[in-house]
Amino acid sequence: MTLDFATLDTLRSYHPAWRLLRSDHAPLLASFLHRVFVAPNVRLMAAADLAEALEDELYALRLHLGESAFPKLALEYLNDWAAPDKGWLRKFYRPGTDEAQFDLTPATEKAIAWLAQLNERQFVGTESRMLTLFDLLKQMSEGSEADPAKRIAELHKKRDDIDAEIARVLAGDLPLLDDTALKDRFQQFMHGARELLTDFREVEHNFRQLDRRVRERIALWEGSKGALLEDIMGERDAIADSDQGKSFRAFWDFLLSSRRQEELTELLDRVLALPAVTELKPDSRTRRVHYDWMEAGEHTQRTVAALSQQLRRFLDDQAWLENRRIMDILHGIESKALALRDAPPTGNVMEMAEARAAIELPLERPLFTPASKPVIADLALQAGDEDIDPAKLFDQVVVDTARLSRHIRHALQGQAQVTLSALVSSQPLQQGLAELVAYLQLGTEAFSTIVDEETSEPIHWQALTSDGQEITRSARLPRVIFMR
Repeated sequence: MTLDFATLDTLRSYHPAWRLLRSDHAPLLASFLHRVFVAPNVRLMAAADLAEALEDELYALRLHLGESAFPKLALEYLNDWAAPDKGWLRKFYRPGTDEAQFDLTPATEKAIAWLAQLNERQFVGTESRMLTLFDLLKQMSEGSEADPAKRIAELHKKRDDIDAEIARVLAGDLPLLDDTALKDRFQQFMHGARELLTDFREVEHNFRQLDRRVRERIALWEGSKGALLEDIMGERDAIADSDQGKSFRAFWDFLLSSRRQEELTELLDRVLALPAVTELKPDSRTRRVHYDWMEAGEHTQRTVAALSQQLRRFLDDQAWLENRRIMDILHGIESKALALRDAPPTGNVMEMAEARAAIELPLERPLFTPASKPVIADLALQAGDEDIDPAKLFDQVVVDTARLSRHIRHALQGQAQVTLSALVSSQPLQQGLAELVAYLQLGTEAFSTIVDEETSEPIHWQALTSDGQEITRSARLPRVIFMR
């Protein structure tokens, strides 16, 4: 984007982030929304809860600034901030509910992030950023090299460097990062982690914009439905195959790996325990920043799924309206035909094309196929002599899902996540496959779960055969992880 006068003047007048910085309520807006949404990584908040939090904020400000400061109610301020001419909050209603929900817009989060950068830092580190840029250039250069000989030479060079470093460490030369280098790299890590959470909200906003454009196209479409669906699906595939879509999918696959999660947790614990990092007094949420990434990514995925469902319902409504219009036309034709039956008009009522004979060659006619007649045996029904217990018809297996939910919650009290195999190992299945399916149903309805498709786990349980013998049955399914 070129920063000429016309572009900047347009941004100053219409961009929500710039309008927020020029607003008289900018200090209240930035401080309150940062405390409620950005700092705790909250994606959605009900109108009643957000209004209550803002009312407490306004009450504290009026004690210091006087009763005349911020005279309106909290809900009035929220509705004003969510107005189309402001665009600082997004107000919407979830399907099936009548309570309004609020969320930050990407422009507001960008403005808050820019304000956070105005604070004076303890020091400005440049070494880690320079090394990061250098590594990025090396990755691009090596990743685009098509000559096998050069790739092999570069790999040999890396191997020689690693061997030389191993030899130095064995000789007692163990280079360590000083406190300044550790602080520099940790500040860069925190800045990148916060920017990543901001990117999730912008990706979600882009998907909502796509859904809005598709709805407008459906409402104004005048061609065939097949061409419309082809156009819509083509645009959705273009979004999924775009650079943004591919990058998000690669990030999501990387984060869903349980091995990567454990590695990130271990690295964060080791880094946060360093004395140089402890001096910076990092936020308490830093230890679970990768779980914040996962929650933000899951929210984006749920938003895309909800938009797809709404689009499907919107297309169904359009089809119903088209069918109703056709029926109205047919009813109109019938009513006019009945009106003409008793009082036919003089002259020609309708003109038809000249009738002509339909030519059908003899060899084009299908051969005669006789209809098959079923043969019903004339047998007399006889009553059976076996004594069958009718109670077997009412012998149903009922799984106690409340007991399974208590078991999952008890396991998550001492740890952030637990696998399905660990739950079954600590409390074996009592009702076999039905209880295993109940666990999977609870994972989709009552708990937050992650499915690792790359790793499969066997689940074993004991069962009884028809003759009363005890056998071991097993099922192999992808690793299911229940999260707190």
